[in-house]
Amino acid sequence: MAKDKIAYVCDNCGQESTKWIGKCPSCGQWNTFREIRVAASAPSAATATKLKGNGLTNNSPRLLKEIDSRQDPRIDMCDDELNRVLGGGLVPGSIVLLGGEPGIGKSTLTLQTILRMQDQSILYVSGEESAHQLKMRAMRIPHEDSDTCHILCETSLEKIYSAIAYLKPEIVIIDSIQTIYTEQVETSPGSITQVRECASSLLRFAKTSGIPVILIGHINKEGTLAGPKILEHIVDTVIQFEGDQHYMYRILRSIKNRFGSTSELGIYEMMQSGLRQVSNPSELLLTQDHEGLSGVAISAAIEGVRPFLLETQALVSSAAYGTPQRSATGFDQRRLNMLLAVLEKRVGFKLMQKDVFLNIAGGLRVTDLAMDLSVIAAVLSSNVDTAIETGWCMAGEVGLSGEVRPVSRIEQRVAEAEKLGFSHIIVPHYNMSGFNTKRYKIDIVPVKKVEEALRALFG
Repeated sequence: MAKDKIAYVCDNCGQESTKWIGKCPSCGQWNTFREIRVAASAPSAATATKLKGNGLTNNSPRLLKEIDSRQDPRIDMCDDELNRVLGGGLVPGSIVLLGGEPGIGKSTLTLQTILRMQDQSILYVSGEESAHQLKMRAMRIPHEDSDTCHILCETSLEKIYSAIAYLKPEIVIIDSIQTIYTEQVETSPGSITQVRECASSLLRFAKTSGIPVILIGHINKEGTLAGPKILEHIVDTVIQFEGDQHYMYRILRSIKNRFGSTSELGIYEMMQSGLRQVSNPSELLLTQDHEGLSGVAISAAIEGVRPFLLETQALVSSAAYGTPQRSATGFDQRRLNMLLAVLEKRVGFKLMQKDVFLNIAGGLRVTDLAMDLSVIAAVLSSNVDTAIETGWCMAGEVGLSGEVRPVSRIEQRVAEAEKLGFSHIIVPHYNMSGFNTKRYKIDIVPVKKVEEALRALFG
């Protein structure tokens, strides 16, 4: 029997080496290499051929047309937003990674979801909180008494497997993967090696047993999931729970999904009794009346496949210091600088000596390029201190030459604006080909350049 080998792995980036190194050649950190034991190498090709000849393996190549294409029934999570992000429900035997900042509501979302699932036997493994803390959290969430939810406060992977063998649950939840450790690796919990080995072991368990596993993970200060990058590669689905802790809205976004689309989006509202599903976010984000106020423009945006209308707020003031400030909340700062350059070069408004502050109302972070037109309109409205008339909204991407470029799903944007009672919407002219405007009562204003859009808004 072959002996285990010794290797050295960097705790910071996961770089491997056959000997100890003071400074990691990959990330440049000092004294981060830790000694680990590596299992003996796999059997050679000759051994594998011998095993196959003896009939000890049944994994052989098959034609693609011979593989069964049926889909296993998905597990209903009793949450419409979560089911949408997962692609219709939880797939048996899959492994899902739920990431987010500390305190954003990951554990609350998971706990209130499993408390609604009365027909599934669930094992909730907590490595961060005690059973009493989880009971107090559950008491704040309105729910019926569950006879199928089991709580285990444990960090040892071997003891978790023993509990799984005893209870035989249908769903396993690990909160969080950074706190779990295995005795086969001699490093501290949360290290690169421990996270990788525990996740790989849970992946093998999920695939062989058919029991889905949900992993909860933290993110680091750069905004990425803590741990090795291989953690995101080996799981089937990666969903991110985003939002500002000072605002009430939370966004559940799919980053990777082997069983569905990555363009789906779920929106929640954080309340004292837990997270409430938001089926129509546009009505909540447009609750205040801004009639007569400058610097506010309404944009018909799309996140994932869901259209909703957002308020874009801008403030332009004279620079109090030598260097003007450019600040954006919920919007890409580099794109704001580009749009300000277009506004100055193509339209002729001088903003070099003025501070510009931009905010997306509601604490949401939007990446839709159709927000460009509303950003320019809000900045210009604040600069000239003239309010945009009530009932106007817009959608369009702005190019460097000042043209308004076409955007996707224009019919959904127009339908959403009409449903919320808007009377006018500015859209790119190039989106009008093949677009039947007779179906809508809203007045559609097509534009080719930024100047035409500003002329329609301000006269």
